[in-house]
Amino acid sequence: MFYREAGQFKTDYRSDMAVFPILQDRIAIGAILALMFIVVPLVANDFWLNTIFIPTLIFSLAAIGLNILTGYCGQLSLGTGGFMGVGAYSCYKLTSIFPDVNIIIHILASGFFAAGVGVIFGIPSLRIKGFYLAVATLASQFFLEWSFGRIPWLYNYNDSGAIDGVNRSLFGIALTEPYGTPAFQYLVVLSIVVFLTWIASNLVRGRYGRAWMAVRDMDIAAELIGIKLLRTKLLAFAISSYYAGVAGAMMVFLSLGSAEVEVFDIFNASFPILFMVIIGGLGSLIGSFMGAAFITVLPILIRGAPSLFGFEIHAATGEHVQLMMVGGLIIFFLIVEPHGLARLWQIAKQKLRLWPFPY
Repeated sequence: MFYREAGQFKTDYRSDMAVFPILQDRIAIGAILALMFIVVPLVANDFWLNTIFIPTLIFSLAAIGLNILTGYCGQLSLGTGGFMGVGAYSCYKLTSIFPDVNIIIHILASGFFAAGVGVIFGIPSLRIKGFYLAVATLASQFFLEWSFGRIPWLYNYNDSGAIDGVNRSLFGIALTEPYGTPAFQYLVVLSIVVFLTWIASNLVRGRYGRAWMAVRDMDIAAELIGIKLLRTKLLAFAISSYYAGVAGAMMVFLSLGSAEVEVFDIFNASFPILFMVIIGGLGSLIGSFMGAAFITVLPILIRGAPSLFGFEIHAATGEHVQLMMVGGLIIFFLIVEPHGLARLWQIAKQKLRLWPFPY
């Protein structure tokens, strides 16, 4: 009863195919955006912004990219961290070569370099799939990690081998880490993530999304009905890598301030993002946000919860507990609910439509 679309009539196809056709959904998304854009910057302190909100948004964008490739197109990838690194290093080089260009343009443009690299490494998907494709993308991860650490031109021949943040401003206000304020950085990251999420929602609901899902369900049948596998799969790799590249650029310039190769390795980036997609829900944009929020907040809860009961937990112990919990949840969702947290939320909405009547 609280969440029912009865009486909400649509008189044209455009209204029926809207992103949020139900009034309650439009009200909810408006309230969430108002909360994120207005309330959070005013209420949250620097610790919450730097530790929870900004990393969650950045990883959500990377998870959306992987979800487009794996959840919607069915192409398993273990190289998301490498594509994030391509975006970060590309943005670093762009800021060095074109210092007068706005940093937001650099961040968005860096995704195109990641998209180009993603297309190159996505070519094997035309002949292999499943486990063998995962191995091929894993090889791309190792190759990109090697390139980041062994090609000095990428990090401007710095002695440390790391890419450092640069002082850039937006509207006359310092933006990049460590010069900008966390509240302003959060608003910029949130704006980029909302914009790219809106684009992704339109892509997956349009003809490209339908083609991806057809390839995911059965690529041979998709080819028989006229879907070109070459263009469809490579487009999925390109868009997925673009989102990962933009996320990597934001991670360095709007969150960390500097980064080494290890930031984009398989254990710090590729695996966690894959876990976010699995726990949040394959083939769901909202699941990408849920999974990213869960994986980001979980270690903070593990470290902070014991203090409420009067005892402390060592960092190493907390890390082991986190790994065990994430592993157990992955097994749970794969067996009980393969569509993750997004499916649980969908079930909750279905129940709210009938409450308080029996179902």
